[in-house]
Amino acid sequence: MTSIGNYIFRQLVIATLFVAGVLTLLISLFGSLRLIDFIVNRGLPITVLFEMTALNLPKFIAVLLPIAVFAAVLVVYNKLRNDSELVVMRAAGMSQGMLARPGLFLGILAVFIGYALQLYIVPATTHAFKLKQLNYRNSYGSVLLQEQRFNSPIPGLTIYIRERSGEGELRGIFAHDSRDPERPVTYTAERGTAVQSPEGTRVVLFNGSQQDVDRDSGRLTLFNFDQYSLDLNILNETAAPRWREPEERYLGSLLRPGDSAHDTFYSKQLIAEGHRRLTSPLYILVFTIVAMAAMLSGNFSRRGNTSRVLVAIAAIFVLQLASLGLFNMSRQSLSLVPLLYALPLASILVGLTIIIRARMRRPSGLAMADG
Repeated sequence: MTSIGNYIFRQLVIATLFVAGVLTLLISLFGSLRLIDFIVNRGLPITVLFEMTALNLPKFIAVLLPIAVFAAVLVVYNKLRNDSELVVMRAAGMSQGMLARPGLFLGILAVFIGYALQLYIVPATTHAFKLKQLNYRNSYGSVLLQEQRFNSPIPGLTIYIRERSGEGELRGIFAHDSRDPERPVTYTAERGTAVQSPEGTRVVLFNGSQQDVDRDSGRLTLFNFDQYSLDLNILNETAAPRWREPEERYLGSLLRPGDSAHDTFYSKQLIAEGHRRLTSPLYILVFTIVAMAAMLSGNFSRRGNTSRVLVAIAAIFVLQLASLGLFNMSRQSLSLVPLLYALPLASILVGLTIIIRARMRRPSGLAMADG
């Protein structure tokens, strides 16, 4: 690219990074609200917040990248147009293709980043997120125990907690354990805490009592204790292999589902998701071309380009709705999958045609007025 092209490209990159950073920060903050509740009120360490948020970042970036590139191209080219820089560049001999080249280069670069995110980074981090989520649910049993509610984390066990402290301590505990139907046991304790042991998760009770009834004799046994360990290790028992959700899978396992019952039942949805992964990064280039088509065509006007900006926004809104509609329909009928590719490719061709054929003309009367 020429020095002018590099100048435009630098502005586009800076604007893209700024918009993507701001949007990602906002989405991350909203997504972290539930984790903050778990940390403040349910005893999870604060490192979990940063770990889980980091694992979610690639997913957020993959969704926000097309919007960030579109906004950057729209803002930068709109500024160049309003400041008459595009008119000067054209008067200096720059063709329509030369003016569009920096934006196209940014769009193509972002498409490669989008494919890296969609095909590898997002499924890898999403799978790690799901595993961490499951691990923390098992490792921190207190997460499952909500205050002022009868909790049944496992069949046969009911636990009530009056309140919990920020350090994960449980206060005012009532527990009824009927996992042994022949000898149900009731526990009360002033306080307690959930801990991990080699045998699994346990709730350690302090200053309480235990009551159990012999079903045969009807005899009630009651004794007090200073400390008692209530076993919850059933929470950590190895369950059946967890089915990988579509967002956790790599492209190969999406396009070629396995022979398991879940894969067979959801085969259409998995295949459609695989094709969505292949087509969604193309919309980054589509949005880029739509923004440039709006800014590099038509006559120069001192009254601004609000209508062009609104038309560009409306166009990507319609395209996004159409792509979502096609994706949902393709999950029911795979015969519609070719349309997932046809829509972005046709949009790219139409947009490039508009850019190449359009000319931003400056009225001669305006030039005389400026003089």
